[in-house]
Amino acid sequence: MAKNKKKTDAPTIENRRARHDYFIEDTLEAGIVLMGSEVKAIRDGRCSIAEGYISIETTPKLRMVMHQTDIGQYQPSGALNHMPKRDRVLLAHKRELLKLARQVEQKGVTLIPLKLYFKEGKAKVLVGLARGKQSHDKRHSIAERDAQRDLQRAMSRKVMR
Repeated sequence: MAKNKKKTDAPTIENRRARHDYFIEDTLEAGIVLMGSEVKAIRDGRCSIAEGYISIETTPKLRMVMHQTDIGQYQPSGALNHMPKRDRVLLAHKRELLKLARQVEQKGVTLIPLKLYFKEGKAKVLVGLARGKQSHDKRHSIAERDAQRDLQRAMSRKVMR
């Protein structure tokens, strides 16, 4: 008999603007260090990662830190609440951090959070190695997306006939 997997109602918080503003070259799944009220606020959907970015700090220890992400306060926690825009440490293997640190040293490359979700009860962040798009690149992406949408519409009309 197959095991029944529990379905969680925890939302997936996505940074949809990131794929519009950046070319995503590589991704990495990292854990995140959170307080209890932060976990409950994320499960409640009170989180925004759109303006966030990630840096790799080398002193005193090698670590990855997520800045400017807003996790709203969870009201039932009362006095034990957290600061909404504090820096949060991300968890990854040392070799992965060293690899990312070498790649970020290049001009125009940055680390951004793409998605915040729960996996097996643990909060995870999908970190993207991103290179900024210029305005003509954005126009090209929009044109490709529109052409793909028109193609799908034409195909669905053909199938319905």
